[in-house]
Amino acid sequence: MEHVPPPAEELARLDRELAELDARRAQLLTRRAWLLAALRPPAPTAAPGWNPSAWGAPAAGRPGAPAQPWGYVPPKQPSAPRSAQNVLLTLGGLLLTVAAVAFTLVSWGSMGIGGRSAVLAAVTVGALAAPAVLLRRGLTATAEALAALALVLTLLDAYAVHAVATPDTDGLGFTAVAAAVLAALWTAYGLALGRLRLPLPAAVVLAQWPLLFGAWAAGAPALVVGWALLATAVLDGAIALWGKGTGARVTACVGGSVMAFSALMVGLTLSVTASGPLGALAPGALLLTAAAAALAGAWRASRGFARAGGVVAGLAVVAAVGGVPAAAVPEDWGVLAYLSAGLALTAVVRTRLPRNAAIGVLVASAAVVAGALAGALPGLAAVLLGPVTLLSDVWAGSPGGFRSALDPTLPWTGLAAAPVVLAVSAGLLGAAYRWWPSLARIAAPLTAREEPGSGGGPAGAPGAGTPEAGGAAVPGVGGEPGAGTAGTVGTPAPGASGAAAPGASGAPHGTDAPWYAGGRAGTPWYAGGASTARRRPSGAALRGAAGAGAAVLGWGALLLAGAVLDVPYAVAVAGETALVAGLLALAVRGTGSGREDSAAVPVTALVAASAGAVSAGLLSLASEGASYAVFGALAALFAGAAVRAGAGVERAVFAVAATVGCTVLTGFAGRSLELAPHEAAPLMLLVPALTVLFGARLRRNPVALPVELTGALGALVAVGLAVPDAPFLALVLALCGVLASGAAARPERRPVAAYLAAALFVLATWVRLAASEVSFPETYTLPVTVPALVVGFLRRRKDPEASSWTAYGPGLAATLLPSLAVAWTDPDWQRPLLLGVSALVITLLGARYRLQALLLLGGAVLALDGLHELAPYVVQVAGALPRWLPPALAGLLLLVVGATYEQRLRDARRLKDALGRMR
Repeated sequence: MEHVPPPAEELARLDRELAELDARRAQLLTRRAWLLAALRPPAPTAAPGWNPSAWGAPAAGRPGAPAQPWGYVPPKQPSAPRSAQNVLLTLGGLLLTVAAVAFTLVSWGSMGIGGRSAVLAAVTVGALAAPAVLLRRGLTATAEALAALALVLTLLDAYAVHAVATPDTDGLGFTAVAAAVLAALWTAYGLALGRLRLPLPAAVVLAQWPLLFGAWAAGAPALVVGWALLATAVLDGAIALWGKGTGARVTACVGGSVMAFSALMVGLTLSVTASGPLGALAPGALLLTAAAAALAGAWRASRGFARAGGVVAGLAVVAAVGGVPAAAVPEDWGVLAYLSAGLALTAVVRTRLPRNAAIGVLVASAAVVAGALAGALPGLAAVLLGPVTLLSDVWAGSPGGFRSALDPTLPWTGLAAAPVVLAVSAGLLGAAYRWWPSLARIAAPLTAREEPGSGGGPAGAPGAGTPEAGGAAVPGVGGEPGAGTAGTVGTPAPGASGAAAPGASGAPHGTDAPWYAGGRAGTPWYAGGASTARRRPSGAALRGAAGAGAAVLGWGALLLAGAVLDVPYAVAVAGETALVAGLLALAVRGTGSGREDSAAVPVTALVAASAGAVSAGLLSLASEGASYAVFGALAALFAGAAVRAGAGVERAVFAVAATVGCTVLTGFAGRSLELAPHEAAPLMLLVPALTVLFGARLRRNPVALPVELTGALGALVAVGLAVPDAPFLALVLALCGVLASGAAARPERRPVAAYLAAALFVLATWVRLAASEVSFPETYTLPVTVPALVVGFLRRRKDPEASSWTAYGPGLAATLLPSLAVAWTDPDWQRPLLLGVSALVITLLGARYRLQALLLLGGAVLALDGLHELAPYVVQVAGALPRWLPPALAGLLLLVVGATYEQRLRDARRLKDALGRMR
């Protein structure tokens, strides 16, 4: 018969066999790796630096090869010949340069004019001719060193010519001419010897100064200096685009950026400080020319430079066009001229500018609008936060105007155009929200996603915007026959980048690309593609942001307009309350729609309504009647919004705001009745009581909990008001306990409210006793002990297995321990007697019902109380006994214990087991 082992034994045997196979496989793989490493040729010597083989890792190029011993460091390799050659050439060139400078400055005066000319000509010509010979022999590094020496010599020649031949010539003018001549010389030299890398960048650096120094030497005005800087920047741009060699192009790019920035700063300064429109025309022409040059460069530049050029061009156009009307209007209204020019830049979407340049222009437009809005923020912040100063003097009387209730130090006359800026921006964002589909179709060529590798060239360029070129194929753009109309932003049209069409980038579904592919098949997820496209906000989100911005800016424009016009106080209060009502209507209208594009508008309106309610409430504190009217209206508005809104967070926020408004109204009532703060505290509990009733009515509605918590905060305020007066504090605590008991009647609130009610009742009792100057600790502890024992008894009856320490321990300890501590210092006999009797009864009950907590607590207290009472007599007896008797008794006790040790040990174990069996 075949023996079949049990499953457990068979499983253990299989595990052992699999472990042996794994170990054998690991040994074979290790041997195989060593053999492969031994058969490979040695890897090339790595560059000097940290050597991983010194730490036991395989050498580079030989994975799995045996590691070097610990601490092994290979010998240092000798320096490469090329590195040593570069060091020698550098030192030699420096020494020759120092010698040439010393000769020109020191030994020049000791030679005649012929000797000087001969030395200069010989040394300079030799230094310029030597690199050509060296290049033919392949000594490029030596040629570079001599070319650097020749550059320094030409500069010294120019200095020497000025010092000897033309000492009376103006230094700036001579420098301009010398820089131009040297720039031309080194340009020709660099083109002739194309293998040298130094001459062309040096020529570009020298070309930065002729026009600037020439204008400076001629005493030209600032505008001419700006034109000179701009001309130099244009020259640098041409070199950066079409120049020969990376060094020359990079140098030209850096120099052109510096010169262009300087020219723009000159033009902007002259435009801003112009005395009239005619004076702003000439700087405007300079700025417009700079903008045209920037756009011309952006037409052929790569993506990043094209966008930067678009930004520069847009800002320059705004400064040029807006500077003329800004010079004709008062200074406070000049921002509208620049804002209008910035908004006009959005027409670039209808032009044939390249995509990246057009995006840069739009960024400049957005920057101008953002700057204008930033200028209006201080006034809007003053309108919202200014009424905080009224908290220090509530109901002092209605001010004459709106500004009197705000910060009087703010220059309101300088904010005259701020409401117009906010209103115009709000109108444009609102129009964008209303006609978003049309706007999306217009901007489709600019907002189409550009795939990695697209050229980003101008619109209409060969291959631009086609899948073959890696661009974004947008239907309706490019003039192809049968092209349709592009879809809205965030909804890719067929064939557009990101659309789920065959072969479209970023659509792995329907292709052979795995789930982790980011774009075309085989492109890893970290290379961008679809995952990158998904991070862009959708058209619906952008539309919602436009609507939210329109709501906020429109609200701010109306608020700031009232402050700028200094409307009467009553009109300002009514206006702010009406604005809160409008925002609440907008928030209620959009809640619960579920549309992505409309979610931002109601949320923003809700936040703005809350901020406006706080501002209006603070503003109304100047007058008693205005306070009641505003807070009553706000409470009614938020309550109505809570009723009309759908279930959700918005409804809870509305309800909480209405509860806060009602709580503030009760506080106003106490102030109107001329009650002291502690006397008004019970009145403040009216709203918490209503929230408890309201919660009982709503039960498990999501709004019930926020409303009840808000009422609880109102009750906490009432407790804080009653703290200075102990009797009123006890009353308020008791009333709060009643409210908590009412909330505990509901099952869903019972776990928290029941304990809270008990704690409040105990605190109220303690405060009342302390106010009555009661000093007996039992009067404070018994109100805690009795309910705790009742609760423990009910729990034990429901669950007989519950521990007596959990059921009765806290209640007994709350009274026994404080009473024992006081009894040890009490000279009278009544308290120790009553405590001992109570402890004896508790101990007997614990022994009768086998309750561990009662037995141990009662016994311990009884023993300590008896020790306290017998201690004086024990001391007297001990004093009357002979001195030798205590040690004798102690020794006798030790002998008895030692003789019956095993029996006593068994007794102790039986006692421990008996106590352990108790509950």
